[in-house]
Amino acid sequence: MSDFSRLGLSAPLLGALNTLGYAAPTPIQLQAIPPVLAGRDLCGIAQTGTGKTAAFALPILQRLAAAPRQPGAQACRALVLAPTRELASQIGDSFRAYAAGLPLSVAVVFGGVAIAPQRRELAGGVDVLAATPGRLLDLADSGWLSLARVEALVLDEADRMLDLGFIPALRRIMTLLPKVRQTLLFSATMPPAIAALAERYLTDPLKVFVAPPAATVERVEQHVVFVPGERKRDLLAGLLRDPAFARVLVFTRTKHGADRVVRHLGASGIAASAIHGNKSQPQRERALAGFRDGAARVLVATDIAARGIDVEAVSHVINFELPNVPEDYVHRIGRTARAGAGGVAIAFCSDEEKAHLRDIERLIRRPLRVMPAAPAAPGREPRRPAPAAPRQAPAAAPRKAPGGGRRNPAAPGAASLPAFLTRSGAGRPAAGRKVPAANPSRPAELRR
Repeated sequence: MSDFSRLGLSAPLLGALNTLGYAAPTPIQLQAIPPVLAGRDLCGIAQTGTGKTAAFALPILQRLAAAPRQPGAQACRALVLAPTRELASQIGDSFRAYAAGLPLSVAVVFGGVAIAPQRRELAGGVDVLAATPGRLLDLADSGWLSLARVEALVLDEADRMLDLGFIPALRRIMTLLPKVRQTLLFSATMPPAIAALAERYLTDPLKVFVAPPAATVERVEQHVVFVPGERKRDLLAGLLRDPAFARVLVFTRTKHGADRVVRHLGASGIAASAIHGNKSQPQRERALAGFRDGAARVLVATDIAARGIDVEAVSHVINFELPNVPEDYVHRIGRTARAGAGGVAIAFCSDEEKAHLRDIERLIRRPLRVMPAAPAAPGREPRRPAPAAPRQAPAAAPRKAPGGGRRNPAAPGAASLPAFLTRSGAGRPAAGRKVPAANPSRPAELRR
C-alpha cells in the first residue's frame, strides 16, 4: 500500500486528506487503519510523532459516518482520552480537519477553564469527544455527560496517563462505558501496568509495534555539554544568541525552574515564554500560539505541559535539566526532526546529573556526543569535568565521533561552541522531501 486510497477510506476522508496535501500514510497508519475499520480492538506501541492520531481518527470517523445516528442529549458516540489539555486540543483539531466533509460534530473538554461553556456544547450531544480524564469525570459525576452510548473508546498516550496518576480515573470511566464497544490503546512504551490495562479492557486486540519502545529519532544529532548547574543559564543565553537556533524548545524539570529560565533570558534580552501546569489555559494557549507562529522563538516547558506540543520546524531541543525518567528524554528530543527535517538535541549535564545521563545512554544504546562548554563568565574559573568520567577529561585523547572521523574535545573555556552545532542541518529537509513552513491550520498528525 502506498497511499491512503488503498486503505479503504471513504471519498470524503480522502478528499480532506488531499486538501491538506498528504497522500502517503505512516507505518502506524498502514498497520492500524484497515483493522480498526473492520472493528478490531487495537493496542498500538508508537512514539510521539508517528502519526497515530490519524491512525485512529480516520477509521473512527468513517465508522461513525457509515452508521449515522443521533448521539443523544449530553452523550457522545466516540470518546478519546488524552493525558494533557494540549494533546486533547490537538486531537480535536485533527478530528475536525479530517471530518470537514462529513456531518459529524467534535468537542473537546479539559480542566483549567470554565466548565459552563463545555456543558452547553455537550447539551445536544456530539459524535466525537476528546477529553482529559479529570474534566470528563467532573461532567459525568455532575450529570452533564453520559457515556452509555459510546461506540468507540481511544486511550491515547496511556503510559503518560500512568505517569500522571490517571489510572484510577480510567478505571472509574470504564465502569461508565458500555461493555460492547471498540477500544483502541496507544502508548509509547508498554510497562506492566499498561499491559494489564490492555489485557483487562481490550478484546482480542491486534498488537501493532512500529518502533522499539526506546527508539530515538534517527535524524536528531544528540550532544551533551558538561557544565556546572550555576553556569547553565549563561550557557543557554549564549547559545540562543546564535540565529541558527531558530525555533528552540527548552526543557526544565520543574515549573519554577521554567519560570526562572524565562526571567533570566528576558534579562539577557532574549524573549521566551513558559508553558507548565501553573499557567492558566489561556496563558498556555497564547505561549504555544506565539511559538507556533514565530512570534517567540524560544519556549520553555516542563515534560507534562509539553506532551501535546507539536510544532513544525523546531530546530533545537535543549535539555536544560536532564529528566529523572530516561524515557522522557526520548519524548523531549522527538519534538525536533519532524516532517523529514533534521534537528539538534543538546543536553546540559551537571555533576549531579551524571547518573541520569548514564540511564539515558543505556536506554538509547549509545553515548551522547560531547561538546565543550561556553567560556566562563568574567572572573569565574570554569569547573573541569570530574576525572572519573574519562570522556569529560579536558586532555582526553582523540576519540572517534559517531558517523566517522576523529575529534579532540575542546578544553573548558573554549572560545565558542563547535561549528557543527550550528551547521548541523537542523530544520533542513531530508533528501527529496520538502518541509512545509509551520502552519497551525494543518492537523498535527498529518504534518509529520
